[in-house]
Amino acid sequence: MSGKAWNVPKPVNVISSEIYCADPTAAEFRGRLYVYGTNDHQQYREGKTGSNTYEAIRSLVVFSTGDMVNWQYHGEIRVGEIAPWIYASWAPSIIAREESDGLTHFYLYFSNSGCGVGVITSTDPVSGWRDPLGKPLIEAGMPTLGDVPNPFDPGAALDAQGNGWLTFGGGVAKNGSPAMPRTARIVRLGADLISVGSEFSEIPAPYFYEASELNILGDTFLYTFNTNWEPRTDWQQTDAAPATRCSMCCMTTKTPLDSASWQYRRDYFANPGDQGCPDSNNHTHLHNFCGQWYLFYHTLQREAAIGETGGYRSLCVTPSAADAENGCGKTVIAEVKQLRPLDPFTAHAAAECFSASGITFVTDGNGTVTGVRAEEAGAWICVRGADFGNAGACGFVPQITGGTAALLLDSPEGSAVSFDAPLTGCHDLYLVLSDAGCVLTNWQFTA
Repeated sequence: MSGKAWNVPKPVNVISSEIYCADPTAAEFRGRLYVYGTNDHQQYREGKTGSNTYEAIRSLVVFSTGDMVNWQYHGEIRVGEIAPWIYASWAPSIIAREESDGLTHFYLYFSNSGCGVGVITSTDPVSGWRDPLGKPLIEAGMPTLGDVPNPFDPGAALDAQGNGWLTFGGGVAKNGSPAMPRTARIVRLGADLISVGSEFSEIPAPYFYEASELNILGDTFLYTFNTNWEPRTDWQQTDAAPATRCSMCCMTTKTPLDSASWQYRRDYFANPGDQGCPDSNNHTHLHNFCGQWYLFYHTLQREAAIGETGGYRSLCVTPSAADAENGCGKTVIAEVKQLRPLDPFTAHAAAECFSASGITFVTDGNGTVTGVRAEEAGAWICVRGADFGNAGACGFVPQITGGTAALLLDSPEGSAVSFDAPLTGCHDLYLVLSDAGCVLTNWQFTA
C-alpha cells in the first residue's frame, strides 16, 4: 500500500486499490483468469527519484479472478532472482498449454528492459518459476532480425495447430521514419516455445511505438500495438482514419510471415488521457473469458485519486469486442459487470477483494501473498456481490491473529451482522479489522 488509503470504493475498472502495476497479459486456468503485469510498485518502493523511471523493476505481479470484480492479489514473481542476468522485467505476455505430462505449462515472456525478451516457465500460474535458457530469447543483432533498436514488449499466442508465435519491437529503424518506424516484428517459436522457429518478419505498423500484443482467432492473426505521439502528417492508410495520439491500433492477416499481407484495421482504444484519465503511455491485452471479450489496460487513475504523482500506473479492465473479420471493436472505458455471485460458503483468501483501505499484504519468502495486515485500526477489505441465498448464513469464520474481524454490509458504515437471524440475499461485504498489526488469512461463512 502507498501509505495513503483510498477510502472510497474504487472505480470498478481498476483491478487493485493497493498495488501499482501496468502492461497486462492474461491466461485462464481451472476456471479463473490470471492477470500478470509490470510491477510499478517495486519502483514505487525502491526508486530513488520519486518518479516512475522503471529501472528498479525486476519482478512481475499476479492477480486472479473468477467473476471479474473480486481480484485476488497473489504477489510478486521475482524475475531478478529467477533470472539474475536481466536488466529489468516489464510488459509480460503469457502462453498456457497442456503438455504430454498432463500438466498445464506456463511460458511467461517479458521485456528485458528495452534490450530484448526473456522467458520463464512454470507448471503453476503463481509460483515455481524457473529460467530455462539462462539468457535472453530475443536480443538485438540476432540473424534476420534487422534494425530493431528496442526488441521488447512481447506479445505471444498459440495458433490452432499449436504453434507458438511472438510479436515485439520498438524504436525507429535507420531506413524508417516516425510514420513507418519499420521495427515491429513477428516470429514463429520453436515447438518448445523457448526457441526461435522461423525467420523474423516485419509487420508494417504505421506510427508504431511499442506494446505489441497478439491474438489468434481461428486462422486470423490479430496484432495490436501502441502508436507514438507524433503528428499524423504522413498517414498512408487510405481506408482508415488517422490513429489518435498514443492510441492502440490493430492489424490482421492469415499469413503472418508475409509482411505485405498485413492489413491495418483501426485505432480501437484511445489514450486514457482522451478518456477522462491523466495522459499516460498505453498498453493493452485483449482476452475472452467466459464468452465475453475484455480489454485490459493501465491508467494513472489510482495515483490521481490519492493525490500522488510520479507516473505510477494501475491495471484496469473494460468490456470489449473482437472478431476475425474486423479485428478489435472500438473500446471505451466502461463498467465491468460481475459475471456471477461470489459463493461465501467456500474459503476465500483475504487478499481476494474488490477494494481495500488501510491494509498491506503479508508475503512468504518468495513474494507470494499469504494474508493481509491492518496498518491501522478499522482497516477493511470489501468483497462484492456475495450471495447467501434464501436459507442464509448463520456464522462467519475468519482466520485472524492479533485482533478480530467485524462484518458490515454494503458500505464501510453499514450495519454490523450479529447473526440473530440468518444472513440472506446478495450483499457487498466489508471485513473490518479491529487492531493495527492484526493479520487476516482467509474467511468463510457457515450455513
